[in-house]
Amino acid sequence: IGGRYDWVSNELELPDNNNDEPVVTDGAFSPRIGLVYQPSDTVSLYGSYSRSFLQTTSFSPDQTFEPTRGTQYEFGIKTDFLDSRLSATLAAYHITKTNVVTTDPDNPFFSIQTGEQRSQGIELDIAGEILPGWNVIASYAYNDAEITADNDIPVGNQLNNAPFNQASLWTTYEIQEGDLAGLGFGLGLFFVGERQGDLANSFELDSYLRTDAALYYRRDQLNAAINIRNLFDIDYASFSDSPTYIRRGEPFSITGSISWEF
Repeated sequence: IGGRYDWVSNELELPDNNNDEPVVTDGAFSPRIGLVYQPSDTVSLYGSYSRSFLQTTSFSPDQTFEPTRGTQYEFGIKTDFLDSRLSATLAAYHITKTNVVTTDPDNPFFSIQTGEQRSQGIELDIAGEILPGWNVIASYAYNDAEITADNDIPVGNQLNNAPFNQASLWTTYEIQEGDLAGLGFGLGLFFVGERQGDLANSFELDSYLRTDAALYYRRDQLNAAINIRNLFDIDYASFSDSPTYIRRGEPFSITGSISWEF
């Protein structure tokens, strides 16, 4: 059982020092409640409830907006298998976001607060060490994210940048013995399915499969690594909110790092 209280204030400062706009101050308590039941040494069942808070800074000449609130319910199961070398988590969730700001039908330059959005789905994660030095992390998520109330956008439209399906696999192997002990290799596959490019659902962003790789060395206090993102330099869209603004994904890139721990 836990909780958090937020205080947030927002003030518009005009360049002519004529600050007639009011200071908007919000506060909200966000509880968190979770329960875990373990029927055996390798299986755990859990459930949780939580709320979130985000101040809204959109403009209306007639009102100040209430904070946007989120409510999440999650239930799942966690289990260990293969003599606890691997662990798996299967979770189902339902998230509702209320007080979403939408376009004012009487004046498109202003906003009103009538929107609601809902996301629900399942997530599966498997992680662990299959063999000495060989680690794997695999995940799959199905997410149904749609508009459930709005005065402008049709109810039932999918949220933009929210694919129904996405999955990933990241695996590494580190040599355990000999002169090359501590030398490791990593390979990752990241799939994102088709998703809507805007809330009006006027166009779709294509699915993509990105490949990452890594080469690293660990010995005593020394850590060195070369990480490669988008190994095959695919061209893909990572984000969009309109047909005129589509952000491209990061191209082929290499990052090197070295550190000494003491």
